Amino acid sequence: MSLKLLDEDDELDPILSVVNLVDVFLVMIGALMMIIAANPLNPFVADKAVVVKNPGQPDMEMVVKDGQKIETYKSTEQIGTGEGSRAGIAYRLKDGSFIYVPETDTKPGAAAPAKSITPKNTR
Repeated sequence: MSLKLLDEDDELDPILSVVNLVDVFLVMIGALMMIIAANPLNPFVADKAVVVKNPGQPDMEMVVKDGQKIETYKSTEQIGTGEGSRAGIAYRLKDGSFIYVPETDTKPGAAAPAKSITPKNTR
């Protein structure tokens, strides 16, 4: 019996190329699974999610997921209308907090008490 098998070149073995391809595909599958897990509309996470695409742009779009139901809202150039009345005025201060001054149906010139609202998430 000969020891010829021990002297073969490993570089010429075609099975090693297949093993390397399997390794590459495993890394790609792992990366895709991480991308899917990070997606806010992932069906395996929370039941409710809201995603805003292109915020502040004319083609802004909101995607709302509520359980199994997904709705898409697209912005238009129209101003919203409806019934109601003015509730007051809000002012943003330099520190990021808001002051809300409600309007009352009292006589003109009477000042309403101001309410300070501190934002929970300041940027």
